[in-house]
Amino acid sequence: MQQPNEKIQQITQLKSGVERLTLTDFRNYKNLRLEVPISPIVISGANGTGKTNILEALSFLTPGRGLRSARLADIKRIHSVSDTNLLSADTWSVAADVLKNDEPHTIGTALSKINRENIDDTKEDELRVYERRIVKIDGQKITQQSELGKYISAIWITPQMDRLFLGGPQPRRSFLDRLVYAFDLEHAKRTANFEHLYRQWYQLLKSGCNDHHWLQTIESDMAALGVAIAAARRELVARLNTFITQEPDDVFPSVRLELAGTIEKMLNNAPAIKVEDFYASNLQKQRRNIVYNDSADGVNRTDFKVYMQQKNMPAELCSTGEQKALLVSIILAQTKCQILDKGFAPVLLLDEVTTHLDDNKRDALLSKIKDLQLQAWITSTDATQFAVLHNFAQFLETTQFA
Repeated sequence: MQQPNEKIQQITQLKSGVERLTLTDFRNYKNLRLEVPISPIVISGANGTGKTNILEALSFLTPGRGLRSARLADIKRIHSVSDTNLLSADTWSVAADVLKNDEPHTIGTALSKINRENIDDTKEDELRVYERRIVKIDGQKITQQSELGKYISAIWITPQMDRLFLGGPQPRRSFLDRLVYAFDLEHAKRTANFEHLYRQWYQLLKSGCNDHHWLQTIESDMAALGVAIAAARRELVARLNTFITQEPDDVFPSVRLELAGTIEKMLNNAPAIKVEDFYASNLQKQRRNIVYNDSADGVNRTDFKVYMQQKNMPAELCSTGEQKALLVSIILAQTKCQILDKGFAPVLLLDEVTTHLDDNKRDALLSKIKDLQLQAWITSTDATQFAVLHNFAQFLETTQFA
């Protein structure tokens, strides 16, 4: 039987990644075109010169709101025409020539403005402008962003994730859901629909709505979506735990992943249909909580727990360096699982990834990227840290982009 690492090497012999990236009015870039190999790309430069902006642009080649989760309007380039006058571009766009297992494709995404009439009995008719993101693949406009996942996949680490294991559960839950998207292209749609229904339910209750049938319908839909979300999360966590146990890393610590959520735990012992019934019933019982306490138990409150196996210690109690190593360990396991599952390699977007890693772990991470034959876009203020990639990576400086 072919071993996982052998199969990974076989798959990554076919190149997947971005060959050409073109930005227009994106963040600080009026126009930028980069032509790069399918190999590590190290982008160095001073803080504030646009290194992370390039990674963010690449993240918009995948489904979702990018690695910063920014509002679409905030991405447009802002420039000064005088000391006191700032102008904003009307739109922005990202285009790329990509390879998926040596097969070429073109992807484009941009901000689009739509004018719609807003009719309100209390106001005069007015024209309102709505902004949304449009996507084209090989020249054809698509309606579902999830289609992007069939052509390119990206995994990222940002400095904000250095505090992932501290504070509240929401960032960890978002991190987990992003990992799930790679294996289940419908997961993003389900989570977005759940959030929409939750807001609608919340607003109705806050407004004093007593229409039991209306509320019950929303609660039933929320329960069905919530159980599907919980099941997808459980599957991803089980997949990663199994892979980490069977293929432990030789440098980075082994992790154990857990889900701390009522619905996820119920699925361990009960069929989905019964969990749905419980969820819907529980939402009905919590209507009063929403009115007075703004809280309701469910998949919107699930926490993603990480433990360092060598010490049997929760990640939040580990040192800063250990927490960063645990995060890298999860990302490496996710990367290998994705290659095996999807049959093509993801692009890694690593923003200041070497922060909090000692020299040995830094060089080990870079060597693993090299050995896996991945395209990794890596930013740093100090390019000298990447000697391991000498003669293998392309080195760029932001001063070249001016």
